[in-house]
Amino acid sequence: MSNMLFRKLSRFGWFKRLNTKISNELLAKRITSSEWTFMNHGYVPNKEESVLSALNDESFDRYELQMYHYLASKVSFTGKLVLEIESGRGGGARHIAETFKPVYYTGMDRAKHAVDFSNKTHSLDNLKFIQGSAEAIPLSDKCVDIVIDIESCHNYGSIDTYLHEVWRVLNSGGYFLLTSYHSNNNELSAIRQKLDKSGMVILEEENITSNVLDAIDANEKITSRWIEDTIPTKLKKWFGEYTGAAGSQFHQNLKSGTGSYYRFLLRKK
Repeated sequence: MSNMLFRKLSRFGWFKRLNTKISNELLAKRITSSEWTFMNHGYVPNKEESVLSALNDESFDRYELQMYHYLASKVSFTGKLVLEIESGRGGGARHIAETFKPVYYTGMDRAKHAVDFSNKTHSLDNLKFIQGSAEAIPLSDKCVDIVIDIESCHNYGSIDTYLHEVWRVLNSGGYFLLTSYHSNNNELSAIRQKLDKSGMVILEEENITSNVLDAIDANEKITSRWIEDTIPTKLKKWFGEYTGAAGSQFHQNLKSGTGSYYRFLLRKK
């Protein structure tokens, strides 16, 4: 009954906004481990993508870091001003700010506790975190060269408003790097149509469902052990579902082919 009610309410923009904000605030407040700094589902690179040999094979966040790294590798960040939407716990922002050398990287999240955690955990001269909504970005027009968003756009109340805000803050010729999950083909078709009408041109579109599945499966033992050792008992099941761990509904949707995961590279006209 509760699952059915949740699915019905998830059709409404106000509920998506409220649910995501409460969930992110709860995670940031209750789970203070500095080891967990990534919130995406992970990525195993394609054969033609160079291997990150410096990564530890047993690293807890190895695959999650790769999601950021290989998306960021699509364009040059050197000398650029960057905004990340829904930066979560800041691990991806730190990796890009350190590795790809932008002039300045701003991570933005709607959850205050996530912003506080990120500013406390990641201290770099070219990196800061601010609180804000993707549907009302607290920055001026044409002020950044790159906007990056890792798998959060399906949580926004209005995709059209969100994409307009991305377009607004981007400089002319600026890049938008996006990964997104779609629970069915209708959702995928809808986001494609909205991207086409956004004032940005799709330069690349890749189905990376198999890459994400491989990451979840490869990291299953490490993730399961970490959840068992770190997450409070009352939150274990919910945490596994929320983060898309092995066995979650998200994981099953990808395996069955019902859901899909895409990577997009766009450029403002």
